[in-house]
Amino acid sequence: MNPDDNRPTHPARRAFIRLGAGLAAMPLVPALPARSASAANHPAILTRPIPVSGEPLPLVGLGSWLTFDVGPNERARARSAEIMRAFFARGGGLIDSSPMYGSAEAVIGAGLQRLGPAPSLFAASKVWIMGRSLGVYQMEQSRALWQVPRFDLMQIHNMLNWRAHLETLKAWREQGRVRYIGLTTSHGRRHAKLEQALLAEDFDFVQLTYNIVDREAERRLLPLAREKGIAVIANRPFQRGALFEHARHKPLPGWAREIDCANWAQFFLKFIVSHPAVTCAIPATSQLAHLHENMGAAYGRLPDAGLRVRMAGLFS
Repeated sequence: MNPDDNRPTHPARRAFIRLGAGLAAMPLVPALPARSASAANHPAILTRPIPVSGEPLPLVGLGSWLTFDVGPNERARARSAEIMRAFFARGGGLIDSSPMYGSAEAVIGAGLQRLGPAPSLFAASKVWIMGRSLGVYQMEQSRALWQVPRFDLMQIHNMLNWRAHLETLKAWREQGRVRYIGLTTSHGRRHAKLEQALLAEDFDFVQLTYNIVDREAERRLLPLAREKGIAVIANRPFQRGALFEHARHKPLPGWAREIDCANWAQFFLKFIVSHPAVTCAIPATSQLAHLHENMGAAYGRLPDAGLRVRMAGLFS
């Protein structure tokens, strides 16, 4: 997903989108998986448009925290590459990483080289360091590790020194060195500060914690993102696996078939991505079977508002 004609223009394009009455109800758009040229052979993956540009992004992406931090172990690196291969084959796009994720960026870069060209890749990383000049150096190092010509999305990780890095990223966006810029938080922290930053500046993306039990973002951050036309990436969709522990003794309800859920992973992810403000969720995994379960959440029917209440009620 690197075409120059999809590069957003600022601020006029954003202002135009905000004026559109349809912003609050951006539709889900079926898109063919990268592996297929025929809708007759494969179902269409669900996407949601990035508000600032309208570029479609698949609802389920791929995180790399912990799972891709495998160091120089060649067997583990090969397994990570196979995870990426399956991700792209299922129509995936956004892969998210960070310099704080150990060897994850190097592992992603090695995997991309092993797989060859991945036209659907939406490369997203982060800057996480004090100081503007050090931030520039870190971002260049990340690009070299990924072995990509540029990032689609560069995010300021956990708001660290965000004002300094934002000035750099604004310039890079204008120069075409990055396509989108974002701000992140995790663990459900810093919501008040995040809200203030989103009100003060025009970010293209925000990444935050949101899942079926961590729902604080519904109060102010998700409505604000929707109002301002900011794409939302939901991290920690499974609470680092804790949600599966909660569900261990619960049978998957029969009515989950109404939204094409075959397992709890799809149940949890469909709850997240069915929120109209959420653009993409980023589960991480090192298991091929789990990757296929996760990607299944980006296909088929999604819950409406009433069914979302019913889903959340199982874990309230």
